[in-house]
Amino acid sequence: MEKEPLIVLAGPTAVGKTALSLSLAKAVGGEIISADSMQVYRHMDIGSAKITPSEMDGVPHYLVDVLEPTEEFHVVRFQQMAREAMQEIRSHGHIPILVGGTGFYIQAITRDIDFTENEATPYRQELEALAQEKGSAYLHRLLAEVDPASAENIHENNAKRVIRALEFYHLTGRKISEHNEEQRERSTPYNLAYFVLNDDRERLYARIDRRVDEMLAAGLVDEVASLKAMGCHREMTSMKGLGYKEILAYLDGECTLEEAVAILKRDTRHFAKRQLTWFKREQDAIWLNKKDFAYDEERLQGHMLEILQEKGIVK
Repeated sequence: MEKEPLIVLAGPTAVGKTALSLSLAKAVGGEIISADSMQVYRHMDIGSAKITPSEMDGVPHYLVDVLEPTEEFHVVRFQQMAREAMQEIRSHGHIPILVGGTGFYIQAITRDIDFTENEATPYRQELEALAQEKGSAYLHRLLAEVDPASAENIHENNAKRVIRALEFYHLTGRKISEHNEEQRERSTPYNLAYFVLNDDRERLYARIDRRVDEMLAAGLVDEVASLKAMGCHREMTSMKGLGYKEILAYLDGECTLEEAVAILKRDTRHFAKRQLTWFKREQDAIWLNKKDFAYDEERLQGHMLEILQEKGIVK
Protein backbone atom coordinates (compact mmCIF):
# COMPACT_ATOMS: atom_id res chain seq x y z
CA MET A 1 0.00 0.00 0.00
CA GLU A 2 1.29 3.46 -0.86
CA LYS A 3 2.43 5.46 2.14
CA GLU A 4 0.68 8.72 2.95
CA PRO A 5 2.87 11.81 2.50
CA LEU A 6 4.03 13.82 5.51
CA ILE A 7 6.30 16.87 5.53
CA VAL A 8 8.11 17.94 8.70
CA LEU A 9 9.77 21.31 9.15
CA ALA A 10 11.68 21.28 12.43
CA GLY A 11 14.48 23.33 13.91
CA PRO A 12 15.53 25.30 16.98
CA THR A 13 13.49 28.14 18.41
CA ALA A 14 13.70 31.49 16.56
CA VAL A 15 15.39 30.00 13.47
CA GLY A 16 12.60 31.13 11.11
CA LYS A 17 10.36 28.07 10.72
CA THR A 18 7.08 30.01 10.64
CA ALA A 19 7.77 32.11 7.55
CA LEU A 20 9.25 29.18 5.62
CA SER A 21 6.38 26.87 6.56
CA LEU A 22 3.82 29.35 5.20
CA SER A 23 5.53 29.73 1.82
CA LEU A 24 6.04 25.96 1.62
CA ALA A 25 2.39 25.24 2.45
CA LYS A 26 1.26 27.59 -0.33
CA ALA A 27 3.68 26.00 -2.81
CA VAL A 28 2.63 22.38 -2.18
CA GLY A 29 -1.01 22.69 -1.14
CA GLY A 30 -0.31 21.96 2.49
CA GLU A 31 -1.95 22.64 5.84
CA ILE A 32 0.09 23.13 9.00
CA ILE A 33 0.02 21.23 12.29
CA SER A 34 1.89 22.93 15.12
CA ALA A 35 4.35 20.66 16.94
CA ASP A 36 4.81 23.14 19.76
CA SER A 37 4.04 22.52 23.43
CA MET A 38 3.02 26.13 24.16
CA GLN A 39 1.23 27.52 21.08
CA VAL A 40 -1.61 25.10 21.78
CA TYR A 41 -2.72 27.29 24.72
CA ARG A 42 -5.11 30.22 24.54
CA HIS A 43 -4.15 33.53 26.23
CA MET A 44 -0.46 32.68 25.78
CA ASP A 45 0.39 34.54 22.60
CA ILE A 46 3.48 36.66 23.19
CA GLY A 47 5.65 34.25 25.19
CA SER A 48 4.93 31.36 22.81
CA ALA A 49 5.66 33.50 19.70
CA LYS A 50 2.28 32.29 18.46
CA ILE A 51 1.39 32.93 14.85
CA THR A 52 -1.55 35.34 14.51
CA PRO A 53 -4.61 34.69 12.32
CA SER A 54 -3.50 37.45 9.94
CA GLU A 55 0.01 35.98 9.70
CA MET A 56 -1.50 32.61 8.73
CA ASP A 57 -2.47 34.31 5.46
CA GLY A 58 -5.23 31.83 4.70
CA VAL A 59 -3.17 28.69 5.43
CA PRO A 60 -5.12 26.46 7.86
CA HIS A 61 -3.30 25.77 11.15
CA TYR A 62 -4.07 23.04 13.67
CA LEU A 63 -3.21 22.69 17.38
CA VAL A 64 -2.89 26.46 17.80
CA ASP A 65 -5.04 28.26 20.39
CA VAL A 66 -7.19 25.22 21.25
CA LEU A 67 -6.62 24.51 24.98
CA GLU A 68 -7.02 26.55 28.14
CA PRO A 69 -3.85 27.11 30.23
CA THR A 70 -5.40 25.00 32.99
CA GLU A 71 -5.45 21.91 30.74
CA GLU A 72 -2.75 19.27 30.55
CA PHE A 73 -0.88 18.88 27.29
CA HIS A 74 1.61 16.07 26.82
CA VAL A 75 2.99 13.90 24.06
CA VAL A 76 0.14 11.36 24.17
CA ARG A 77 -2.49 14.06 23.79
CA PHE A 78 -0.45 15.75 21.09
CA GLN A 79 -0.18 12.48 19.16
CA GLN A 80 -3.94 11.94 19.30
CA MET A 81 -4.76 15.52 18.24
CA ALA A 82 -2.13 15.56 15.48
CA ARG A 83 -3.40 12.29 14.00
CA GLU A 84 -6.94 13.70 13.91
CA ALA A 85 -5.62 16.85 12.20
CA MET A 86 -3.72 14.78 9.62
CA GLN A 87 -6.89 12.85 8.81
CA GLU A 88 -8.84 16.09 8.31
CA ILE A 89 -6.11 17.62 6.13
CA ARG A 90 -6.04 14.54 3.92
CA SER A 91 -9.83 14.68 3.60
CA HIS A 92 -9.29 18.11 2.01
CA GLY A 93 -6.89 16.55 -0.49
CA HIS A 94 -3.97 18.44 1.05
CA ILE A 95 -0.59 17.49 2.55
CA PRO A 96 -0.01 17.70 6.32
CA ILE A 97 3.04 19.78 7.28
CA LEU A 98 4.19 19.25 10.85
CA VAL A 99 6.03 22.38 12.02
CA GLY A 100 7.80 22.99 15.32
CA GLY A 101 10.74 22.49 17.59
CA THR A 102 9.49 19.85 20.03
CA GLY A 103 11.47 16.88 18.73
CA PHE A 104 9.84 14.27 20.95
CA TYR A 105 6.37 15.28 19.73
CA ILE A 106 7.51 15.09 16.11
CA GLN A 107 9.07 11.68 16.68
CA ALA A 108 5.82 10.43 18.24
CA ILE A 109 4.18 10.99 14.84
CA THR A 110 6.99 10.14 12.40
CA ARG A 111 7.83 6.88 14.23
CA ASP A 112 4.23 6.15 15.26
CA ILE A 113 5.38 5.50 18.83
CA ASP A 114 3.12 3.42 21.07
CA PHE A 115 2.60 5.08 24.45
CA THR A 116 0.27 2.47 25.93
CA GLU A 117 2.87 1.68 28.60
CA ASN A 118 2.40 5.22 29.95
CA GLU A 119 -0.30 4.21 32.43
CA ALA A 120 0.34 5.72 35.87
CA THR A 121 2.02 3.44 38.43
CA PRO A 122 2.35 3.64 42.24
CA TYR A 123 6.09 4.25 41.76
CA ARG A 124 5.33 7.32 39.65
CA GLN A 125 3.23 8.65 42.53
CA GLU A 126 6.16 8.04 44.89
CA LEU A 127 8.47 10.00 42.60
CA GLU A 128 5.96 12.85 42.30
CA ALA A 129 5.77 13.06 46.10
CA LEU A 130 9.58 13.01 46.26
CA ALA A 131 9.72 15.87 43.78
CA GLN A 132 7.38 17.89 45.98
CA GLU A 133 9.46 17.12 49.07
CA LYS A 134 13.03 17.42 47.78
CA GLY A 135 12.71 19.27 44.49
CA SER A 136 13.29 18.40 40.84
CA ALA A 137 17.09 18.78 41.11
CA TYR A 138 17.17 15.85 43.56
CA LEU A 139 15.30 13.59 41.12
CA HIS A 140 17.57 14.74 38.30
CA ARG A 141 20.61 13.59 40.33
CA LEU A 142 18.96 10.18 40.81
CA LEU A 143 18.47 9.93 37.05
CA ALA A 144 22.09 10.91 36.39
CA GLU A 145 23.20 7.92 38.49
CA VAL A 146 21.21 5.33 36.48
CA ASP A 147 20.95 6.94 33.03
CA PRO A 148 23.53 9.70 32.42
CA ALA A 149 22.54 10.09 28.76
CA SER A 150 18.94 10.88 29.66
CA ALA A 151 20.02 13.23 32.44
CA GLU A 152 22.12 15.14 29.93
CA ASN A 153 19.19 15.51 27.50
CA ILE A 154 16.42 16.26 30.02
CA HIS A 155 16.52 19.56 31.87
CA GLU A 156 16.21 19.19 35.63
CA ASN A 157 13.15 21.48 35.64
CA ASN A 158 11.31 19.06 33.35
CA ALA A 159 10.12 16.96 36.28
CA LYS A 160 7.63 14.94 34.23
CA ARG A 161 10.24 13.60 31.84
CA VAL A 162 12.72 12.98 34.69
CA ILE A 163 10.05 11.02 36.55
CA ARG A 164 9.13 9.08 33.40
CA ALA A 165 12.79 8.12 32.83
CA LEU A 166 13.21 6.96 36.44
CA GLU A 167 9.92 5.07 36.28
CA PHE A 168 10.93 3.35 33.04
CA TYR A 169 14.23 2.24 34.60
CA HIS A 170 12.43 1.00 37.72
CA LEU A 171 9.88 -1.02 35.74
CA THR A 172 12.13 -2.47 33.04
CA GLY A 173 15.71 -2.28 34.35
CA ARG A 174 16.58 -0.53 31.08
CA LYS A 175 17.62 3.03 30.34
CA ILE A 176 14.95 5.09 28.63
CA SER A 177 17.70 6.67 26.50
CA GLU A 178 18.33 3.22 24.96
CA HIS A 179 14.59 2.68 24.52
CA ASN A 180 14.27 6.06 22.79
CA GLU A 181 17.14 5.18 20.48
CA GLU A 182 15.32 2.00 19.45
CA GLN A 183 12.14 3.98 18.83
CA ARG A 184 14.13 6.44 16.74
CA GLU A 185 15.30 3.60 14.50
CA ARG A 186 11.77 2.35 13.80
CA SER A 187 10.80 2.74 10.17
CA THR A 188 8.32 5.49 9.49
CA PRO A 189 4.83 4.59 8.26
CA TYR A 190 4.80 7.72 6.05
CA ASN A 191 6.36 8.91 2.82
CA LEU A 192 8.34 11.34 4.93
CA ALA A 193 10.33 14.46 4.16
CA TYR A 194 11.89 15.57 7.46
CA PHE A 195 13.53 18.99 7.05
CA VAL A 196 15.56 20.64 9.82
CA LEU A 197 16.17 24.36 9.39
CA ASN A 198 19.35 25.65 11.01
CA ASP A 199 21.55 28.75 11.15
CA ASP A 200 25.00 29.68 12.42
CA ARG A 201 25.02 29.63 16.21
CA GLU A 202 25.98 33.30 16.58
CA ARG A 203 23.14 34.41 14.30
CA LEU A 204 20.67 32.08 16.00
CA TYR A 205 21.60 33.33 19.47
CA ALA A 206 21.31 36.94 18.28
CA ARG A 207 17.82 36.15 16.92
CA ILE A 208 16.86 34.59 20.26
CA ASP A 209 18.00 37.66 22.22
CA ARG A 210 16.19 39.94 19.79
CA ARG A 211 13.00 37.86 20.02
CA VAL A 212 13.02 38.10 23.83
CA ASP A 213 13.43 41.89 23.61
CA GLU A 214 10.53 42.04 21.14
CA MET A 215 8.35 39.91 23.46
CA LEU A 216 8.98 42.31 26.32
CA ALA A 217 8.19 45.30 24.13
CA ALA A 218 4.97 43.57 23.00
CA GLY A 219 3.78 43.15 26.60
CA LEU A 220 5.07 39.80 27.88
CA VAL A 221 5.02 40.96 31.52
CA ASP A 222 1.38 42.04 31.23
CA GLU A 223 0.49 38.73 29.55
CA VAL A 224 2.00 36.70 32.40
CA ALA A 225 0.41 39.00 35.00
CA SER A 226 -2.96 38.43 33.32
CA LEU A 227 -2.46 34.65 33.42
CA LYS A 228 -1.51 34.87 37.10
CA ALA A 229 -4.67 36.87 37.79
CA MET A 230 -6.64 34.07 36.06
CA GLY A 231 -5.26 31.65 38.65
CA CYS A 232 -2.42 30.17 36.59
CA HIS A 233 0.55 29.09 38.71
CA ARG A 234 3.96 27.50 38.27
CA GLU A 235 2.76 23.93 38.87
CA MET A 236 0.70 24.02 35.67
CA THR A 237 2.23 22.53 32.53
CA SER A 238 1.42 25.72 30.63
CA MET A 239 3.32 27.97 33.06
CA LYS A 240 6.52 25.91 32.89
CA GLY A 241 7.25 27.12 29.38
CA LEU A 242 10.12 29.46 28.56
CA GLY A 243 9.07 33.08 29.02
CA TYR A 244 6.35 32.25 31.52
CA LYS A 245 8.22 30.71 34.43
CA GLU A 246 10.93 33.40 34.33
CA ILE A 247 8.50 36.33 34.28
CA LEU A 248 6.36 34.62 36.92
CA ALA A 249 9.45 34.49 39.17
CA TYR A 250 9.83 38.26 38.68
CA LEU A 251 6.14 38.89 39.45
CA ASP A 252 6.47 36.76 42.59
CA GLY A 253 9.32 38.98 43.75
CA GLU A 254 12.02 36.33 43.42
CA CYS A 255 14.22 38.40 41.09
CA THR A 256 14.37 41.70 39.24
CA LEU A 257 13.02 42.04 35.72
CA GLU A 258 16.57 42.42 34.40
CA GLU A 259 17.58 39.14 36.08
CA ALA A 260 14.47 37.38 34.73
CA VAL A 261 15.24 38.56 31.19
CA ALA A 262 18.89 37.49 31.45
CA ILE A 263 17.81 34.03 32.65
CA LEU A 264 15.21 33.78 29.88
CA LYS A 265 17.75 34.60 27.17
CA ARG A 266 20.31 32.18 28.61
CA ASP A 267 17.82 29.33 29.05
CA THR A 268 16.38 29.85 25.56
CA ARG A 269 19.88 29.57 24.08
CA HIS A 270 20.44 26.37 26.07
CA PHE A 271 17.07 25.07 24.88
CA ALA A 272 17.99 25.72 21.24
CA LYS A 273 21.20 23.78 21.77
CA ARG A 274 19.28 20.81 23.19
CA GLN A 275 16.85 20.95 20.27
CA LEU A 276 19.73 20.73 17.78
CA THR A 277 21.24 17.80 19.70
CA TRP A 278 17.91 15.97 19.38
CA PHE A 279 17.51 16.64 15.65
CA LYS A 280 21.09 15.54 14.94
CA ARG A 281 20.10 12.05 16.10
CA GLU A 282 17.13 11.83 13.73
CA GLN A 283 18.15 9.46 10.94
CA ASP A 284 15.69 10.88 8.39
CA ALA A 285 16.65 14.53 8.91
CA ILE A 286 17.45 16.61 5.83
CA TRP A 287 19.45 19.58 7.10
CA LEU A 288 18.84 23.01 5.63
CA ASN A 289 21.57 25.40 6.73
CA LYS A 290 20.44 28.90 5.82
CA LYS A 291 24.01 30.01 5.13
CA ASP A 292 24.32 27.36 2.36
CA PHE A 293 21.51 29.13 0.49
CA ALA A 294 22.94 32.63 1.04
CA TYR A 295 19.91 33.34 3.24
CA ASP A 296 17.74 33.38 0.13
CA GLU A 297 14.37 31.83 1.00
CA GLU A 298 13.44 31.26 -2.65
CA ARG A 299 16.57 29.16 -3.20
CA LEU A 300 15.91 27.29 0.02
CA GLN A 301 12.32 26.55 -0.90
CA GLY A 302 13.35 25.52 -4.42
CA HIS A 303 15.73 22.95 -2.91
CA MET A 304 12.95 21.62 -0.67
CA LEU A 305 10.58 21.29 -3.63
CA GLU A 306 13.19 19.30 -5.58
CA ILE A 307 13.48 16.85 -2.67
CA LEU A 308 9.68 16.60 -2.36
CA GLN A 309 9.45 15.84 -6.09
CA GLU A 310 12.16 13.16 -5.82
CA LYS A 311 10.19 11.52 -3.00
CA GLY A 312 6.98 11.70 -5.00
CA ILE A 313 5.29 13.86 -2.37
CA VAL A 314 4.58 16.61 -4.90
CA LYS A 315 4.53 16.52 -8.69
